Amino acid sequence: MTPIRNVYVLIVLLCATTLAGCTQTAPVDEWDGLVRRPGTRIDSVFVKPDADISGFTSVMLDPVQVSFASNWDPNQGVRNPARRLNATDVAAIQTGLATMFRETFSADIARSNFQLVEQAGPDTLRVSAAIVNLFVTAPDTMSAGRSRTYTANSGQMTLVLELRDAATGELLARAVDTQRGRQTGSMSFTNSVTNTADARRAIGTWSTALTQGLNELYNRTN
Repeated sequence: MTPIRNVYVLIVLLCATTLAGCTQTAPVDEWDGLVRRPGTRIDSVFVKPDADISGFTSVMLDPVQVSFASNWDPNQGVRNPARRLNATDVAAIQTGLATMFRETFSADIARSNFQLVEQAGPDTLRVSAAIVNLFVTAPDTMSAGRSRTYTANSGQMTLVLELRDAATGELLARAVDTQRGRQTGSMSFTNSVTNTADARRAIGTWSTALTQGLNELYNRTN
């Protein structure tokens, strides 16, 4: 398998699941020296033309960054002061979503042919993930003692994923994808850990696809 094909197999498998409600970004052929790969089921996929990841056997996940859409107002239309979200509530949503991604990805990697590590080695693939443009529609808080529950109808969020050689820092691939909540149902955020069907579905899709891609690549190179 050629070096470009190695990276392409990983990214194609990352994008293998049809993502409901994806938004298409403007077509760009090149980004930071990475070349856009056509025909994938994800908004944007770019790979380094001469990259080879066949020698990686471990994966390190950077802390997941979470940021809201610039036009998101958590208290729009909320008249009851007791139900308004404050800075602590917003931070809890961010922390919870980042925790969900790390826990889901860690559990998937634990069942894979790759080892999840905390320190980079010469055979480590570094995964940097950021959830951006997070928009939780019409959040509402319901207090029960010291706990606070955040509920909302469907929203959206975008994953930006980068793969690097952990030893050298070389950028190997980047993928961007947007997922939206279902038209019916709800999102809910409980305490500092998110507990939402839509978010779990989206994160589960991303995590499973990435892990399956890594496993497929590992099996092909053995």
